Order: sequence, then structure tokens, then C-alpha cells
Amino acid sequence: MKYIYTATFTPNEDGTKYYCRVPDLPGCITTGDSLDNAIEMITDAASGWLVVAEDEGNDIPQATPQCSLDVPDGTVCSIIRIDTFAYRAATDTRAVRKNVSLPAWMAALAEKRGVNCSQILQESLSRLLSDYPA
Repeated sequence: MKYIYTATFTPNEDGTKYYCRVPDLPGCITTGDSLDNAIEMITDAASGWLVVAEDEGNDIPQATPQCSLDVPDGTVCSIIRIDTFAYRAATDTRAVRKNVSLPAWMAALAEKRGVNCSQILQESLSRLLSDYPA
């Protein structure tokens, strides 16, 4: 699933770190050493937050328009894009065994031609599932 949220970035007093959060995702906070690093860190934190919410069937909050956010002076707002499908693919790489059924002729021909059925199934499911909401 793809999401767009506003993240806020508040520098510390000497500007060496940024405190960042996604106001719409309670508890989704982190820090970064630079604004670039902070964007990466909050995108990762929001991705994890949303994956857990999807897995547990929790409500996913709607994004609040930036003009409606109450942000402290000196805070930078930025749009972040989160793709939980891509996040899952990058972070949960463990293999799970699945038993599938194929027609005998197809299985025999695939084996004869050296086709890796597991790899074909993974690639096909990846393409198919990336187009569907979680």
C-alpha cells in the first residue's frame, strides 16, 4: 500500500540533530544527524508503523493537510512517501515454504527446461501484489 504523510523536522539548538515525527501516526518519532538523514529515518519509522498497523488490522489515519498542522517555529514540514509493499520486500526476506499444485505436464516441462518455479512464483506475485492495497 502507498501512503503520503507530512513529517515535521525540528532542529536542536545548535542545528546538529533533527527531531522528527509524523503527527498523524502516534508515537512515530525519531532523530537524524542531518535533514537528509532525518528524512530517511522518519520514512523508515513510518514504514514500520504502517506495516504493523496493516498486519494488526488497525485503523490507518488519514493524512492531515499541512496547513492544518500546529508546528513550532523553525520546524520544517516535508511530504514523505511510504510504500509498505516495498518496505516489506526490503526487510522481510525470509522464505516461507508453500505447497502449490501444477498440472503434471507443466511441472515436467518446467523441470526439463530448468525453470525455477519458486522464483517465477515470487516474481509474479510481487508484480501482482504491488498493485493491490494491503
